[in-house]
Amino acid sequence: MATPHLAPGLTRRGFHHLALGAGAVTAIGATAACAVEPEETPQETGSGPVELNFVWWGDAARAEVTEAALDIYREAHPDVTITTEYQDSTPYKDKLATRIAAGDAPDLMAMRRDQLREYGDRGALLDLNGVDGLDIGQIPDSAIDPWTVDGALLGVPAGLNTIGFIVQTTVLDEYGIDLPDGDTWTWDDLKVFADSITAASGGAVYGTGFEVATVANLYVYVRQQGEDLYTEDGALGASVATMQGWFDMIGAMRESGGFPPAGFFEDVGGGAEASYTAQGKLASEIIPTNNFKAYNEACGGTLALLRIPSESTAERRGQSIDCPHLWSIAADSPNQAAAADLLNFLTNDLSAWQAMMTTRGVPPNSEVAQELMGDLPEDDVTASEYLLGLAEEDLPPAFADPVGATEVQSLLADISTEVEFERVTAADGAQQFVDEANAVLG
Repeated sequence: MATPHLAPGLTRRGFHHLALGAGAVTAIGATAACAVEPEETPQETGSGPVELNFVWWGDAARAEVTEAALDIYREAHPDVTITTEYQDSTPYKDKLATRIAAGDAPDLMAMRRDQLREYGDRGALLDLNGVDGLDIGQIPDSAIDPWTVDGALLGVPAGLNTIGFIVQTTVLDEYGIDLPDGDTWTWDDLKVFADSITAASGGAVYGTGFEVATVANLYVYVRQQGEDLYTEDGALGASVATMQGWFDMIGAMRESGGFPPAGFFEDVGGGAEASYTAQGKLASEIIPTNNFKAYNEACGGTLALLRIPSESTAERRGQSIDCPHLWSIAADSPNQAAAADLLNFLTNDLSAWQAMMTTRGVPPNSEVAQELMGDLPEDDVTASEYLLGLAEEDLPPAFADPVGATEVQSLLADISTEVEFERVTAADGAQQFVDEANAVLG
C-alpha cells in the first residue's frame, strides 16, 4: 500500500493531535507548525469482513444513482459493508472539515478541488500513486497531473467537467432574436444579445445572468486575459486590471439592462428546476455541463449549449477540462486496500458508470467514456460531446487550488457583492481583492 502524502515537517499524528476539536480547515492550518514524528496507519489484513465509510456531496438524485452503483459492487463483494452519507456542497464541506480535524476521516470521500491541498499538504490524504488495485492508466495525463502535488496524487477525478452557456431558445423564438454562434461569439456579443432580449421582452426576461463570484466562471475569463487565477506554484495570478475588467464587464451589462439588478441571485433556490432560466426570467446563464440534462429537462428540452464567449478571439483560450469533484482516500484509513478497490470500481467499471451516468461528469477513463456514450440519454450525449470536443483542442492547463483557496473564494464573494451594490467601485474592489488574496496565499 502506498504511503500517505505528508508535507515536510508535518506528520499524520501531529495533524490529528493538533487539529483535534478544531472543526475547521483554518484550525488545521493554525496548528501545522507543531508536528510530531510520522507513523504508518495499521492496515486491516486478511479476508474477513470490511466496513467502508464513503461520503460525497450532491442531491438525492445523485445519491440514488450512486447507491445503484454501490449495489452492484456490494453484490460482487458480500464481505464489504459500505456505509454512505451525502449532503449539499456547503454543509458537506463543513462536516468533512470537522470529521478530518477530529481524526474521523471517511475511508473514501469526495474532495472539492479547492480543498485538495488544504488536506493533502497536511497529510490527511493518501498518495494514490502506485496504490494496489487502483488503475489510472486509462486516464489522460491532463486529467491526473493537476491533482499531483509534490509527486503525490491526492485525488482521482470523479468525472470530467467544464462550463457552458445555456440559452433558452423559446425566448429567442418569441422575440425574433437569433441564436449566437457559440464558436465565434464574444463578451461584447453577449452584451448586445442580452440587451436585445431584455429590451424586446420589456424587462420581463433578462438576457443573461450568472454569479459574478463563481470561480469556475472567473477561471475562464482570467485565462482569456493571458493569466491564471492561481498559478502552478500556488500564487494569485490574476492582476488588478483583469479583476477590474471582470467587474466592469458585468457592471456594464447590468447598467444597460441585459444583466439583472444587484441582489437578483440572492433569492434563487438551488437546482435546475428553481433556476431563473427554468422560471422564464433569464434567457441564458453559465452552468457546469454535467448539469445540462437537468436544466434542459427543467426548461422543457429547449436549451442550446454554447461555448463561453471570446474563446475564439481572446488572447488565450479560457476553457479547460476541469475536475471540481475528486475522489480521495484518507491517509489514516485502516482499510486503504478495500477503499482503493471501490475507487477503482467507480473509476474504471462500465457497470458503475451505467448506473451513475454523468452525474459527476464524463468518465475520466477514456475507454469507459466511449463505451458509455451509447447508453446515455440525449442531453448527456450533448454535454459529453461538447466536453470531448473541447478535450481534443489545445487548452490551457488546470492547477490544483492553493491552500487558502476557500478563503479567497469568500473574499471574492464579499467584494463582488460590494461592487454589485456599488458600495465599492470596480477599481477599488479589484485592488482590494488582489491585496487581500495575496495576503491569504502568502
